Amino acid sequence: MASQVSQMPSSSPLSSNKDEMRPKADFQPSIWGDFFLNCPDKNIDAGTESRHQELKEEVRKMIVAPMANSTQKLAFIDSVQRLGVSYHFTKEIEDELENIYHNNNDAENDLYTTSLRFRLLREHGYNVSCDVFNKFKDEQGNFKSSVTSDVRGLLELYQASYLRVHGEDILDEAISFTTNHLSLAVASLDHPLSEEVSHALKQSIRRGLPRV
Repeated sequence: MASQVSQMPSSSPLSSNKDEMRPKADFQPSIWGDFFLNCPDKNIDAGTESRHQELKEEVRKMIVAPMANSTQKLAFIDSVQRLGVSYHFTKEIEDELENIYHNNNDAENDLYTTSLRFRLLREHGYNVSCDVFNKFKDEQGNFKSSVTSDVRGLLELYQASYLRVHGEDILDEAISFTTNHLSLAVASLDHPLSEEVSHALKQSIRRGLPRV
């Protein structure tokens, strides 16, 4: 008995329906335009190279230039590092941090400056004592309630706490203290500070990777 092979339709219902078309993604135009569409030539023209050198020299002068206070200097160095361009200014940054380490009067600094100074110096291998944060505690050994209104100070203390070593109980307390208060405050903060706090609570600077 000859087997009968059923014939398959030449095309599926989906392919035969010419009216049905795959929807197109409605992407918004890039804010960068066509700037990054072309891969830059390995041989950078002299004008571009000259402009790069000018900008690097400008930043180098800003790093070593005297500033009104250590807060401005620390914040600028932190910005250069987090932008991923600090490798151009390694010596200048090290020299400035060494001066801050030896000459800065930490007793006069607020929570933000104290925490930022602590973090940057420890990131660069300086032996900074966590006792600098004792001035923000009350007689009962708790962090003062007055610092809870300083969101930027709390955020920087939170970041600094991740550079703790074994036995530094005050920094263990600081992580719990800052996490609780930042989590409560983030909903009422304005942009971009709210986004910065939210991102930090998900991943601190210490747990991230340096920008290449």
